[in-house]
Amino acid sequence: MLYWLMKHIFLGPLLKLFFRPRIIEGAENIPKEGGAILASNHLAVSDSFFLPLKLSRRVTFPAKIEYFTGKGLKGAFQRWFFSGVGQVPIDRSSASAAQGALDTGVRIVREGKLLGIYPEGTRSPDGRLYKGKVGVAWIALESGAPVIPIAMFGTDKANPIGSKMWKPYPIRIKIGKPLDFSRYEGLSGDRFVLRSITDEIMYALMELSGQEYVDVYAAKAKEVPGSDGKAADKPAPPDRLPETKAG
Repeated sequence: MLYWLMKHIFLGPLLKLFFRPRIIEGAENIPKEGGAILASNHLAVSDSFFLPLKLSRRVTFPAKIEYFTGKGLKGAFQRWFFSGVGQVPIDRSSASAAQGALDTGVRIVREGKLLGIYPEGTRSPDGRLYKGKVGVAWIALESGAPVIPIAMFGTDKANPIGSKMWKPYPIRIKIGKPLDFSRYEGLSGDRFVLRSITDEIMYALMELSGQEYVDVYAAKAKEVPGSDGKAADKPAPPDRLPETKAG
């Protein structure tokens, strides 16, 4: 109930008024029923607000657990707000916690819901598209659901990195055709297959968004002081999944 109140009464009307979000391509690619994975580029925190606003179905996004464990009045507000916009807490502090996050994603999709996920793992530091994490591929194979690429435009202008205030700016969304990976059924433990699937998803996102692709993890690029994400020439660390189920 809170999700729909936020979408149609409390938050949604204001977002529509100031940002005029619009799907400019591919609205028909969102299934009317059944589970699916919405794999989006990630330019700003607001990505998770604008996409659900334009879809008739509810979208559930994983969110870092810190949004749900704060203390005092601020912490209570954060829990209420992020629950209200359809996000579920995930803990990625250890291998077992990361596996729990993946299992949560599979459960959501198997329940016939739409799972929103950002393959890059974190926001782009400079507007470019960064190397994808293989968790999205593992969820796709374990759930058997299609992956639908989503490209967001303008959210980084409306919600610039480091800014506390949002700025009115038109938000546009492109939705690609569903990607079917059923040919890899039963191979969720094969890291080469997971990387191949993830790269295919990222290529679809690159074509859809028009972003420059960087073959390094966004989180790794952010670790380089003063690099502004210009770490493409440095080798990325192994893309590890928890050893429990995914390899």
